Amino acid sequence: MLHQAKSRFPALTNTIPCRKKFTVALTLCASALLSACGGGSSGSAAVAGSPADSGLSPQAALGAKIFKDASLSASGKLACATCHNPDNAHAQTNDLAVQLGGKNLGVAGFRATPSLRYLNLTPSFFFAADGTPTGGFDRDGRAQTLAVQAARPFLAPHEMANASKADVIASLKRTGYAEEFRQVFGAAILDDADTAFDRVTFALQQYQKEDNAFHSYDSKYDQFLAGKVRLDDAELRGLALFNNPAKGNCAACHVSNKGTDGSSPLFTDFTYDNIGVPRNPEIPATADASYYDLGLCGPDRLDLTTRADLCGAFKVPTLRNVATRKVFFHNGRFKNLRDALGFYVRRDTNPEEWYPAAADGTVMKFNDLPIPYQRNVNVTEVPYNRTRGMAPALTADEIEDVIKFLGTLTDGYK
Repeated sequence: MLHQAKSRFPALTNTIPCRKKFTVALTLCASALLSACGGGSSGSAAVAGSPADSGLSPQAALGAKIFKDASLSASGKLACATCHNPDNAHAQTNDLAVQLGGKNLGVAGFRATPSLRYLNLTPSFFFAADGTPTGGFDRDGRAQTLAVQAARPFLAPHEMANASKADVIASLKRTGYAEEFRQVFGAAILDDADTAFDRVTFALQQYQKEDNAFHSYDSKYDQFLAGKVRLDDAELRGLALFNNPAKGNCAACHVSNKGTDGSSPLFTDFTYDNIGVPRNPEIPATADASYYDLGLCGPDRLDLTTRADLCGAFKVPTLRNVATRKVFFHNGRFKNLRDALGFYVRRDTNPEEWYPAAADGTVMKFNDLPIPYQRNVNVTEVPYNRTRGMAPALTADEIEDVIKFLGTLTDGYK
């Protein structure tokens, strides 16, 4: 019998299933944003190297130091910034499908590393009025806040691999900013490992919320929307194809227009989709034929395991900085935009290009899902509403134009 893998982190996980495609028009209020966390002290006193020097609050300034500190890992060599490198849009710099962690940096992960850019406006996970799963952090939405999301890497065996929160805090006590931590959160804060660990993750959350490097809105496209620059002909053609519901139809999920309040587009609607990405043999876990990553319904998320209709769905990511990515999709199956876009538009017209063949020559479509869940794959929306022999929604030349447009979404355009 096919079965999904057991949870890798029972103490830190929960689950959310997903089906085919969930599109919803959302109005997200400020109340959905993360609220401040209490501490041993008010945290209002200025600390050297924080507000006056960086423009960050004392808590966020600490978060910046924690983010870069490899000494907080069991190996002493792995920091948040190792996998979420600021120089590559806070994402990985190599093309490994999954990163290596653990005490000796030899333990493979299970999912591709996402960028941490533009997460500050993500709402906590909820089901919309029409039942659409929406929001949440991580690829399966199981973390309700940036602080909760920040907790798992410290303890995950394939990441920073600390045995306990106490181990994290013991390492923090030896850092050069331990006294600063006490000044911000209270003189006795490091005496209680659980409370101190909560402040560590809160500091990381505030850093991601406050540092504009995580959400600079200064791409060429942002400047185009502001009327400061023009897009060239290929970029404009790509934008038109991106928005065209009969062609790329990308904007159905990756919203490209300004909000009604004039806010810059995030290029995600925070929903979930199941597109049947091929199995990736580069992930060691897939050597076990019974292993499946089912996104919303497990193995990491545990609260939606009974929602079979959601199995195989993953969160729609922002496409900002997508041209800087080294791998694509939750399992890192593709290593360049051209192949990723080719899969989108030729998955159904030419499935043999993407999926393996059985002994009898039959193409094993949607081979990274157990057969009962393959019916959840989105086959109704453009560009997935095709069958063998039909023309793909985009030609090779049109894919090149879309790639040119996606290049305008990279931060730091000058």
